[in-house]
Amino acid sequence: MSQADIGLIGLAVMGENLILNMESKGFTVACFNRTVSKVDDFMNGRAKGKNIIGCHSIEQLVAVLKKPRKIMLMVKAGQAVDDFIELCLPHLEDGDILIDGGNSHFPDTTRRTQYVQSKGKLYIGTGVSGGEEGALLGPSIMPGGSPAAWPQVKPIFQRIAAHTAEGEPCCDWVGENGAGHFVKMVHNGIEYGDMQMICEIYHLMSQGLAMTNDEMHKVFAEWNAAELDSYLIEITRDILAYKDEEGKEVVDLILDTAGQKGTGKWTVVAALDSGQPLTLISEAVFSRCLSAIKDERVKAAKVLKGPKRKYRGNKAAFVNDLRAALYASKIVSYAQGYQLMRAAANEYQWNLNYGGIALMWRGGCIIRSVFLGKIRDAFANNPKLDNLLLDPFFKEATEKAQQSWRNVVIAAVKLGIPVPAISAALSYYDGYRSKRLPANLLQAQRDYFGAHTYERVDKPRGQFFHTNWTGRGGSTSASTYTV
Repeated sequence: MSQADIGLIGLAVMGENLILNMESKGFTVACFNRTVSKVDDFMNGRAKGKNIIGCHSIEQLVAVLKKPRKIMLMVKAGQAVDDFIELCLPHLEDGDILIDGGNSHFPDTTRRTQYVQSKGKLYIGTGVSGGEEGALLGPSIMPGGSPAAWPQVKPIFQRIAAHTAEGEPCCDWVGENGAGHFVKMVHNGIEYGDMQMICEIYHLMSQGLAMTNDEMHKVFAEWNAAELDSYLIEITRDILAYKDEEGKEVVDLILDTAGQKGTGKWTVVAALDSGQPLTLISEAVFSRCLSAIKDERVKAAKVLKGPKRKYRGNKAAFVNDLRAALYASKIVSYAQGYQLMRAAANEYQWNLNYGGIALMWRGGCIIRSVFLGKIRDAFANNPKLDNLLLDPFFKEATEKAQQSWRNVVIAAVKLGIPVPAISAALSYYDGYRSKRLPANLLQAQRDYFGAHTYERVDKPRGQFFHTNWTGRGGSTSASTYTV
């Protein structure tokens, strides 16, 4: 008997919570897990008494689904997704829909969409952000893939997604093929950047200003009530105040080595592939790599010396500088992320709704903040905006914060405290606003040693020239290309 609105495979924390979220919104959900005992445990535990159907095989799962069937995979990214696609396809009919809700790499989603469509079925690759709590109470959902599948899943996705204060769902169609997972990847890259910048501010406060965790907790609480209001500032506030059962401050007990699952790296690689200057997020990824070589750093700390870490200025004024620097750097992080999405849209012929993406990130997800409403406004005012820094609101905000931003970077250098993401953000800002950069010398160097040619300021763009710098090189030049 066909009675379930949607099926879900994969009963880890995210899968279970999404099922409970769907059921709480009035949908009947069928579930399956390769380790069948997990199905029984779930049905006898959190799912007991709810409109959830436990299945012990894919055949049973397919049999209880309403047509067109909708099956969501919440399994580990990579080979597991391909394996389950192959297990499901023989039991599906034309028009049925497979949905990958994991953190898949967008080229894999593009490949899978084309493959599943070649079999007469439809495919969606969707980003789901918000962690386990978001999955249960309302995540940010970023679907892409087969456009024909969207009307079938839209009522479910938009119902279970987070909603803004105005009642708008933080979920809408992103685009074809891998567009949904690409946008989720950029989201995660921005998340890397936001987290790193907050950590740099914490480092300056704790090591540079010798502030206690309680003092920092109060500052982050104040910041979370103003323009920096966001999920990551909120949880940082709470982390700094958290004590264990022995009264010890937990943040001080945690080893300073950061993990990563790869989405930040994917964002940086995508930026390199498309020639986009994603400098801030790149530094955030490399900072995690540097943190991971803990043993080397401990040895180096005994040998390599830096300045004494004692701030001699007005501490209250510097805390205000830190707030402004974090805000300005955050603007740059999003500006770079949106640059990357624009380049991808041009390359893959995606019609991305940039204001709509900001709305999708407005609630439910890890980078949710009041700030995103301003990004939505920026693209509503100018859908063809080249860079967020050129929007009147963000232009004024960065100009207002600029002196504080510079004060922070200067102080960090003097104190010997690394701020790779914040300083990269300022360098990007200065580079982007520079009418002339020293790349003329760089291009002369390339032409000198490799005859790579150059364009001239007194000639039309697209004309290339070569100089015989040594008198021994002749007139032959290399072909021009950009990697």
